[in-house]
Amino acid sequence: MIRPDLTSLPAYVPGTTVPGALKLASNESSLAPLPSVAEFISETTGSVNRYPDMAAVDIRGELAAFVQQRDNVQIPLTWNNVSVGNGSSALCLQSIQATCAAGDEVLFAWRSFEAYPILAKIAAAVPVQVSLDAEGKHDLDAMAEAITERTRLIFVCNPNNPTGTTVTVDDFRDFMSKVPADVQVVLDEAYTEYDRSGTSPGAFLLDEYENLAICRTFSKAYGLAGLRLGYIVGPEEFIGAVNKVGIPFSVNALAQAAGLASLKAQEELTERVEATVQQRERVSQALGERALPSEANFVWLPLGEKAVDLDAAMKQRGIIPRCFPGEGVRITITTEDEMDQLMKVLPEALDELDNGS
Repeated sequence: MIRPDLTSLPAYVPGTTVPGALKLASNESSLAPLPSVAEFISETTGSVNRYPDMAAVDIRGELAAFVQQRDNVQIPLTWNNVSVGNGSSALCLQSIQATCAAGDEVLFAWRSFEAYPILAKIAAAVPVQVSLDAEGKHDLDAMAEAITERTRLIFVCNPNNPTGTTVTVDDFRDFMSKVPADVQVVLDEAYTEYDRSGTSPGAFLLDEYENLAICRTFSKAYGLAGLRLGYIVGPEEFIGAVNKVGIPFSVNALAQAAGLASLKAQEELTERVEATVQQRERVSQALGERALPSEANFVWLPLGEKAVDLDAAMKQRGIIPRCFPGEGVRITITTEDEMDQLMKVLPEALDELDNGS
């Protein structure tokens, strides 16, 4: 009675939690929701006996206006250009379901967000992985060459998870010029608030490409990972299809209310994000060439086969990073106090790695 292909479906592995240890394995905020948002959430709990607005009209309308202004989008955006979901990962799945029939291909860089191949297989699509380049960035030329007549959807994760690297808007434009008009591209910007490169593509490109959509989340910078709220912005036809395959009432009332409140708390958000960026630069500077340049709320150490050794050494010291065996270790950047704990033990652990002890 069970689909036979599910036996080959890998499970999504969340960041490890160890009682008493500092968890730096999940790219969530270690801080509570923004102060004004936390107060609003508390006030909203009294109405959770009612179903949420299934169409999420208010939050979708506010998001359309927010993206229009934040990203200087020239084409008019309305709530019909926005879909919200149970985190951006749910919207990635819905994007696949909206574009792919069984056997169609979903193209993405690798390593990138580890849910992409899982979500593609759930939707009976074929995941197509294209290796990152030597600098840990998307090889957009190779991705363009990998497009076939069965390609229906392309994910570009920018900044990329887990490497933290970005592509430039010029390179992205060149890539889009090679993508057929009937292939949907989703620019996955879960970490866009931390990006200080000044050269990345973004929602302003919606003016130029009818086959482009932008996916973002409230789980990272806004500190709402536990409420699960993501959004995707794009052409009405695509967004309508994404909504059609969504589960009814998938975005709960607290998430919708918290999202609305968060959009009004941009000063609080900016202060928090800048504090994280400062700690990222501090850790990156200390690591030097060991870590790739990052524009996200984490740093990536491409250690290859030594990744498991560093992971074990850090866990022995009460720090839980995210290990990708044979590839590298990702360390989430959080508060100054937690980064103080990290920097007390990370250099020693790396020295042991160098000395083979």
